[in-house]
Amino acid sequence: MTSIRSATLDRIAPATLYRIVRLRTEVFVYEQGIVSEPELDGLDLEPGTTHYWVEEGDDVVATLRVLDSDGPVIHIGRVATAKHARGRGLAARLIESVIDDHPQPVEILAQAYLEDWYGRLGFERTGPNCVEAGIDHLPMRRPGR
Repeated sequence: MTSIRSATLDRIAPATLYRIVRLRTEVFVYEQGIVSEPELDGLDLEPGTTHYWVEEGDDVVATLRVLDSDGPVIHIGRVATAKHARGRGLAARLIESVIDDHPQPVEILAQAYLEDWYGRLGFERTGPNCVEAGIDHLPMRRPGR
């Protein structure tokens, strides 16, 4: 059974947190080779950070985090889906869940090759491409409701 969960770091079971971090490491460090920036950057510890994840049994197969500093905009980051679970719409379901939970505008620094995918979720480009962690990215924003 697939289920979407969300919680701040202090409310995540240690085993679940381990599975979230393992998935992010598999995707960002091992698959994408991002070693110029630490995966554990301290933002997970911020009080305004909420983690979203998809569980299938005991496994975390997709995750993202929301940075919310009580401002007019929230930021989605660290969107990752396990290789074996891709193509099933899990990341889109996570983003839709974030949008349902937060009425304010949502920003993301998206990997450039995903521009059309994020566009289908209502995001629009807001500036020029930039390089983040050695990968081409672009800023995008989805208006609030």
